[in-house]
Amino acid sequence: MPLADVSQRPEAIGTRGSGHRTESILRYGDHLAARSRFIEPQHVRESPDGRHLIRYRWADPSSAHAYRVGIFAGIHGDEQSGVIAAMQLLQHLEWDPRVAQFYELFIYPICNPWGFDEGTREGESGRDLNRRFWGHEEDGEIRLLEQDLRAKRFDGIIALHTDDTSEGIYGYANGSTLTRHLLEPALHAASGVLPRDTRPEIDTHPADSSIITGGYTGILAAPPEQHPRPFEIVFETPQLAPLGRQVEAHLVVLKEILKNFRTISSEGMDI
Repeated sequence: MPLADVSQRPEAIGTRGSGHRTESILRYGDHLAARSRFIEPQHVRESPDGRHLIRYRWADPSSAHAYRVGIFAGIHGDEQSGVIAAMQLLQHLEWDPRVAQFYELFIYPICNPWGFDEGTREGESGRDLNRRFWGHEEDGEIRLLEQDLRAKRFDGIIALHTDDTSEGIYGYANGSTLTRHLLEPALHAASGVLPRDTRPEIDTHPADSSIITGGYTGILAAPPEQHPRPFEIVFETPQLAPLGRQVEAHLVVLKEILKNFRTISSEGMDI
């Protein structure tokens, strides 16, 4: 079943309270993994009937895994394009593994399954999960994600979002000092799909050339104690843009970040 169909069928993306959206994405991903030598489903469940974390691992089949990157989507349940793009990236890696040469990728397409099924921004607790990381009262979904963020010690973290108030694409750059050097060319590449939001203030934060440094506390990020810091990028598409263009912009950004991080890092490591 093509993923484009998943994004359009009522039982997949559907209406609030459908209850089938996560299962449709999960079936698609597991079916893709079953036909692949390089995609491995590594889903985590607290208990047989408890909260679960959907996770896929992809490892470069042709080389050592020099870089470990986590790609996260769907932490706000009403943001569909990042979920679809994360799954499409797995399909693109099957077609052309060179996209992620030297990488070990962990892809988390739906970080808020309850919210995704209900079509709501918040998690089952009624809270915005993307304000609950590191030092806040833990929701079950956050506990699973924090455990993985600590265990994996990612070299890079990319979070995919949409913004219903934005006039174009933009991003948050945090973590490693090289993060802005990864985000700027990615935004430039994606501006061929959707325009950049060039306002001096975006999402209540000062912005410079579509890039925000800092942002909200409690967002998905590396553990506070992790050093050196990974690059941390949040990429946002305008929610009012056509869904297909949002997905395409996410994919362009993902591929551009992976390409440029590999280039910058390999120069330093003499790979």
